[in-house]
Amino acid sequence: MGGLPGLRGTDHIGFTVPDIDEAVAFFVDILGCEPFYELGPFQSDDDWMAEHLAVHPRAVMRRLKFLRCGHGSNFELFQYEAPDQRREPPCNSDVGGHHLALYVDDIDAALAHLRAHGIRILGAPTVRTAGPSAGQSWVYFLSPWGMQLELVSFPNGKGYEAETDRRLWHPARPGE
Repeated sequence: MGGLPGLRGTDHIGFTVPDIDEAVAFFVDILGCEPFYELGPFQSDDDWMAEHLAVHPRAVMRRLKFLRCGHGSNFELFQYEAPDQRREPPCNSDVGGHHLALYVDDIDAALAHLRAHGIRILGAPTVRTAGPSAGQSWVYFLSPWGMQLELVSFPNGKGYEAETDRRLWHPARPGE
């Protein structure tokens, strides 16, 4: 079988944020993640940063903070300073664009929570009733600094699962 030998899954997902204190507050106080360790600052007088991280050689990683989020991957938040740093978040349509999707049991309750904290929601939830995503609801929202996130819920599974044994975890089948 092809692929990366020994692959078990995703360990963490890293995000560079403009203000690590604001980002930690958002991920902890609004989303409910748990912080567990921090490092920094780090910089190099040679080309280590460029060679190992593909950033400007004089970049400074001011701080990084690791967070645990529910049953998913850990998040690694970075705050950098670099001479060539771009400060605007990419759109989903940009090369390198991305979003972070969070599974929730009750999308309406999650939306009410986000609204109560003044979080910008992008439109109304999309509800899939047919096709491979049948049974799924989703909606995008933005962090205070403009990072794109998504709420996803499919408490009774997704349509494609009737045709495969490759299933995502969800509460309808907690033993899988």
